[in-house]
Amino acid sequence: MQEKKTVGTELVRDARTLGVPRMILLGLQHLFAMFGATVLVPLITGLDVSTTLLMAGLGTLLFHFLTKGKVPAFLGSSFAYLGGYAAVAPFVNGEPNKEMLPYACGGVLVSGLVYILLAALFKAFGIKRVMKFFPPVVTGSMIIAIGLTLAPSAIDNCQTDWLLAVIAIILIVVCNIWGKGMIKIVPIMIGIVGSYIVAVCLGRVDFSAIAQKDIIALPIHTSAMAKFDVSAIITILPIALATVMEHIGDISAISATTGENYIADPGLHRTLIGDGLATSLSAFFGGPANTTYGENTGVLVLTKIFDPRVIRIAAFFAIGLSFFPVVSAVIETVPAAIVGGVSIILYGMISAIGIRNFVENKVDLTKSRNVIITAAMLGSAIGFKYSAAQGISFTVAGATVTFSGLAIAAIVGILLNAVLPGKEFVFEGGAEAADKTVSENSGEKKAEKPSKKKKKH
Repeated sequence: MQEKKTVGTELVRDARTLGVPRMILLGLQHLFAMFGATVLVPLITGLDVSTTLLMAGLGTLLFHFLTKGKVPAFLGSSFAYLGGYAAVAPFVNGEPNKEMLPYACGGVLVSGLVYILLAALFKAFGIKRVMKFFPPVVTGSMIIAIGLTLAPSAIDNCQTDWLLAVIAIILIVVCNIWGKGMIKIVPIMIGIVGSYIVAVCLGRVDFSAIAQKDIIALPIHTSAMAKFDVSAIITILPIALATVMEHIGDISAISATTGENYIADPGLHRTLIGDGLATSLSAFFGGPANTTYGENTGVLVLTKIFDPRVIRIAAFFAIGLSFFPVVSAVIETVPAAIVGGVSIILYGMISAIGIRNFVENKVDLTKSRNVIITAAMLGSAIGFKYSAAQGISFTVAGATVTFSGLAIAAIVGILLNAVLPGKEFVFEGGAEAADKTVSENSGEKKAEKPSKKKKKH
């Protein structure tokens, strides 16, 4: 019989020690964390919300299957492809272009296959050779940039109602710092529910859209399934190069959070295949591209619950919700300001993970090469994000392709790391790296290796 742990005081790698009810509650928390951003993508592009939720859940389960159930990652809608959707299927008179959206999905489906090609290259050349291009100074800077470039969207949401945003933030901080037991490990849910109750009492929640939704409906629509056009494929395909870089940053962030080296085990090639196939599967049925979600990484940091089973529970909830549009509509009534307040904490956590990545890997910022790489990556990511063009655009076969600030930052970091002298990082791709000690305040000590001399029978 497993010994039950005192929740909220130490990290947990096997959530079964907490009991089924607590695991379900933790899964719901991950669902809430990803929900706002995941449904925002279909609202922007015109894709179906129910299909999106179904594909987020199925994509997450597929990812876990392909990564041997080891990586506590949730896959939700990718914002990186918004430019591709806008180029192939722009809105017409304020309405979604239902005729062209399937062709955009076709382009996304093909771009997902690029992940598989790159995964094969990584596997063929070996992870050690590949990771020479992604030392901590590059991955750490990328993680910091991901958090910083996401943060302004949280502020935009907060500005719709700062009172609700601040209440959500206060609840999260108070519960996580001073809470005991379950209160300490579900601060996100408490922040959302608590501030939502305040919003209802103040009359700041609009329930009108709920009556317009069906109680139950199939989340798949044959008319929205992927179709293929060469121009649409050429337009969207290059985006995969950018999202692969972001994927490496996300997996590095999750690895740094949990103290496990997922790039070595189950392997970067497996996580890439999982992400790519999840994207292609979603696009085939008319959903958006999938990606590992920073919001859920932030939840891992706050709760110290690192069991992938909890993420899979969230995935099953997402699948269930996809058949009940009315439930999705209720969740969508959560004011944007509350989502913004929660996101400020979660996005800030992502950048904090990047900083911790620097500290734990002893990145020496007194050395010019490290300072230059970090400065160039952060400058590129943030600078291009808020420039007029929001990236670098070029034309391929008559179609305009835009590389985002994050993609440019990744390319800049990889190139500078390759050409600047003074490389010191050596990737340890075995069990030693995967068994790396997590931060001192995680509450867990590094496990002792079993003696090779004695065996128990």
